[in-house]
Amino acid sequence: MKPWREVAVPHQDVLEGTFQQSEFAADITAVKSGKASREYQDAVAFYERTFITEGMAMLLTQVAQRLAGKGGEPVIQLQTAFGGGKTHTMLAVYHLATRKCALAELSGIPALVDRAGLMDVPQARVAVIDGTDRGPSQPRMYGGQAVKTLWGELAWQLGGAEGFAHVAEADATGTSPGKEVLRALLEQFSPCVVLIDELVAYVRQFPESQAISGGSYDSNLSFVQALTEAVKLVPRAIVLASLPESEVEAGSQRGVAALRALEKTFGRVQALWKPVATEEAFEIVRRRLFEPVRDEKAREEICRAFADAYIAEGAKLPAETQERRYFDRLQQAYPIHPEVFDRLYEDWTTIDGFQRTRGVLKLMAKVIFRLWKDDNRDLLIMPGSLPLYDGGARNELTYYLPAGWDPVIERDIDGDRAETTMLENREPRFGQVGAARRIARTIFLGSAPSSVVSNVAARGIDRARIILGCLQPGQASSVFADALGRLADRLHYLNASGDKGQDSTRFWFDTRANLRREMEDRKRRFDDRTEVRGKIAEALKKTVGNAASFDGVHIFTPHSDVPDDTALRLVVLPPESWYTRDEPRLSFDAVLDMIAKNGAKPRYRANRLIFLAADHGALARLNDAARTALAWGSIVDDVKESRLNIDLLQKNQAEKELKSAEEVLPRAARECYRWLMCPMQDAPTDPKPAIEVFAINTAGSSVGSEIERVCTDNELVISTWSPIHLRAKLRELYWNGGTRSANAAAFFEDTLRYLYMPRLRGRDVLTQAIRSGSASRDFFATAYGEQEGKYEGFSFGGGDVVFDDTLLLIDPDAAKAYEEASRPTEPATPVDPATPSVASAPPAGPPPSSEPGTPTATPQPASAKPKVFYGTAEIPPATAKMHLVNLADEIIALLASDPNANVRLTVEISAEFPDGASDSIKRAVSENANSLRLKSADWE
Repeated sequence: MKPWREVAVPHQDVLEGTFQQSEFAADITAVKSGKASREYQDAVAFYERTFITEGMAMLLTQVAQRLAGKGGEPVIQLQTAFGGGKTHTMLAVYHLATRKCALAELSGIPALVDRAGLMDVPQARVAVIDGTDRGPSQPRMYGGQAVKTLWGELAWQLGGAEGFAHVAEADATGTSPGKEVLRALLEQFSPCVVLIDELVAYVRQFPESQAISGGSYDSNLSFVQALTEAVKLVPRAIVLASLPESEVEAGSQRGVAALRALEKTFGRVQALWKPVATEEAFEIVRRRLFEPVRDEKAREEICRAFADAYIAEGAKLPAETQERRYFDRLQQAYPIHPEVFDRLYEDWTTIDGFQRTRGVLKLMAKVIFRLWKDDNRDLLIMPGSLPLYDGGARNELTYYLPAGWDPVIERDIDGDRAETTMLENREPRFGQVGAARRIARTIFLGSAPSSVVSNVAARGIDRARIILGCLQPGQASSVFADALGRLADRLHYLNASGDKGQDSTRFWFDTRANLRREMEDRKRRFDDRTEVRGKIAEALKKTVGNAASFDGVHIFTPHSDVPDDTALRLVVLPPESWYTRDEPRLSFDAVLDMIAKNGAKPRYRANRLIFLAADHGALARLNDAARTALAWGSIVDDVKESRLNIDLLQKNQAEKELKSAEEVLPRAARECYRWLMCPMQDAPTDPKPAIEVFAINTAGSSVGSEIERVCTDNELVISTWSPIHLRAKLRELYWNGGTRSANAAAFFEDTLRYLYMPRLRGRDVLTQAIRSGSASRDFFATAYGEQEGKYEGFSFGGGDVVFDDTLLLIDPDAAKAYEEASRPTEPATPVDPATPSVASAPPAGPPPSSEPGTPTATPQPASAKPKVFYGTAEIPPATAKMHLVNLADEIIALLASDPNANVRLTVEISAEFPDGASDSIKRAVSENANSLRLKSADWE
């Protein structure tokens, strides 16, 4: 599709930048005296560039009917906002009445005459009374005649000396002529038109209660009243008078009083006027600034593409864009987007001094000139197209705004050093469509007037209207939505009414820096080593503190404060010990220092530490997030303590921003601390520990579970251990050089100390491996001590093991040999042939009787059942735990199995200390004896 510049060509004066505001400002006195430019002076040229609005058409119809004697209003008051087209409308009446050409040559007039039911409009005399043309004390000379008053001016312009004769006496005395005198004057020179412009500017100059050559304040008000009454009596005479709409335009208090008095006078007759509608402004501007569009097909194609794109976006854009008539508005306004006119006519015209028609024309002329010169290729001139970087275009807008807008535009909105430009340079997807600058320009156009007008219902514009001011066919609205979100976080003068992600949130610029600038200033105050590091530590506690697989998590803790014990610990390195694959030195040095030292002492249990380090690339974002949270927190605190005075909206904004910053910080911490480090050695002979580095997934589940997964998958921490791995490690390091057994407790201690040993989750992991392995004869045998080559409590395949400090793990081959050697052998017994063997010997008994008839001895009755059992045992202190367990299982449990048995146990302990017991042993034994409720526990 063709850009606007190839379809709609501006007038030559616009292209060359030679236009002047005076060209837009219609001067009725200049036209009356023949001094105006051709486009205003010539009736045909004037109507060629004039779009007859609905209000102007109604007024011209009334004038035509009145001059033709077919009715019409005798007095018409034109009261609209400054720049609303009053003077331009008077010029249209002037040229209609004084034309020197055929009526058909005036563009648009024949159709009006037909609708009015007239055949023709008679030419008429016209009197122009311009309140700014001369002062009340400055008589005008016509030949030798001095004309002092407005009524004298009216009479001279209508009838020359003959007309002036009607009011000569009143002009000389400065008193108002009566209604009858004025009626006679109008009747004699009808059809006639009286055009009164800037009347307030003239009347307000009269001093209080004092007459001057132009009369007095009261006499001029009386004249106006008499004129409005007289013209009603003359069927072919009409008066058009313009009054300012606002008190600002009226000027001083005297001007306001004059305005109120004149409003009462003209209020007696109907005021027939309708302001220029926005759609009518389309044609006014197009005719004045552009040549006629010759490629109608291209215009229709472009407008259709916009309409279709808006329908496709649906609810993302304002509701009116979904209506069929929006296509018509696009065509009427082409090559300017309707949203530009909506914002200018709905928002900017509410500013006192911004002219409804002239102001828009002058602004758009400068905008078009700059865009044409810069070879702008947009399909339409949109709010996002406004070249605010250009001083001329910018000044046309900032002229009507309070001081202070230039730095806002230069820093936040448009220009080489603006934040929007820098964002587009960093983000190609924004830069390709100029998204950031177009967003900012649109917000400025729609929100800047609210800094002047205090009674706006809702300040700023919503997301849908912002997107409307930027989006062109073929572009994605999501790009502009993303740019808006980024700007809301970055710009110093951009404000939002709520959550920036909500569609209903409204955005606006202001000359007061928002709290973001205050926040940015405060961000620089915080110290990296104390406040920033502390804030990051708080965030890491929330993210890493839930690592349940570790007995302790130490965040930025010096090595002297990390305990050297059996607990498995995660150490989070400080930010300055960051890591990258290209530069690991800082983090590696910190890890090696930590595993080597525990304050002034060496660290013994180095294999209990795993480390987490920051990624250098994400560290800047983490620092910024921490500073942002600190800054917003300090602002909220200062507001609560009344150290910072802000309005309620800003207070709510600060609280929301603080909440958002506190939510962002843990995410930034998680994304930054993504390197898990594990010191290790492949063999005891390695000269220096190595460090393995693993990346953790920052987008998955919780950090604690992700660290646990990495540790488990890479066997950095072993939670379940097979006895086969235990046997392999024993054979590798312990069962060699003639040593066939290893102390289990010493093995566990070695796993805590040496980096080439497996890192077990805890002692229970080794306990489970020993129990599992001891139940089989494949892995190892167990014993609870060794003396003179004999194992105490030797067990091979028994499976019932107590892991204490005396437990030995024995090589299975050595265990088999020991078991074989320990099996008892039965001694051989010689057999005498004359003596029967034990197996063939008869049962023992009394010898048979040698005498027959002698009775056999009676058998002895069976012995009585035992009723009491006593047992004592000497238990070696070194294996007391094992022996007591065996006594409980093998003897006491059997005795207690009889429900009728009354089993009583007494444990007697005696200990002798040749050199005396130490205080610590005495104290500990006494406390334990008391806790265990020993019946007696005495020291001698």
